[in-house]
Amino acid sequence: MSEIAPLPDVLSKPFVEKTLAEDLGRRGDITSQAIIPADKTATLHIVARENGIIAGVDLARLAFAMTNDDIEFIAKVKDGDAIAPNQILATVSGNARALLTAERTALNFMTHLSGIATEVNRLKSMIAEYPVEITCTRKTIPGLRILQKYAVRVGGGRNHRMGLDDAILIKDNHIAIAGSITQAIRDAKKFASHLIPIEVEVDTIEQLKIALAEGINLVLLDNMSPEILKEAVKLCHGKCLTEASGGITPETLKAVAATGVNFIAMGWLTHSVKSLDIGFDFI
Repeated sequence: MSEIAPLPDVLSKPFVEKTLAEDLGRRGDITSQAIIPADKTATLHIVARENGIIAGVDLARLAFAMTNDDIEFIAKVKDGDAIAPNQILATVSGNARALLTAERTALNFMTHLSGIATEVNRLKSMIAEYPVEITCTRKTIPGLRILQKYAVRVGGGRNHRMGLDDAILIKDNHIAIAGSITQAIRDAKKFASHLIPIEVEVDTIEQLKIALAEGINLVLLDNMSPEILKEAVKLCHGKCLTEASGGITPETLKAVAATGVNFIAMGWLTHSVKSLDIGFDFI
């Protein structure tokens, strides 16, 4: 798996700042204030509880740094690394109150993003024999899209549109309102510049033939069986790229990959994937 460049701090800091502010509320960490002396220092470790692919290390670093700039954060891994149970991922030293104040923010980012990266990596390994890419969608948790799509890349996946302004994706409701697939594509071509790709969602082979007749960059083959997907891929060969979507699970993934599609879109990778278990321990 190729190494993914980490997100620049300038992009990550607003997420961390907002999350810390949400947790601190109006009076700060009153538990740590009540129990821990203001000048107490400590060293704790971020520790993996299970196997996976790590993501969000720099977000954790920022969480501690933005709580107290004297905290020393020593990362033992980098985003994209495979990790194992009981492995120390980072050692964090400094003001004890600040360490505990930043703990949940740091872990929330790491567990969630690592869960995404881990699942993408697992699915990629399941279909490694096929020349197909797994992509995410816009079905992301509001406000976290940049981070979640970054985690998909860390896991070895590809990003679909970041937002509505990236590309033209003509879906069923667009077609219904425009009146036809043909009209929707023609209107899109009048609007688009040479740098804006056009993708069309189709549910049947008949719709696909209409879209191909107009000329498109990519077709979204929605909720098609593997048998129909194979037929669709043959029709698209040399004309446009193909993307399968709609209810694809780990159990059906390999059959879909075997059809020859270029991309497989899986929205649940960002909206409902299980977090990876990571702890913050005093050893």
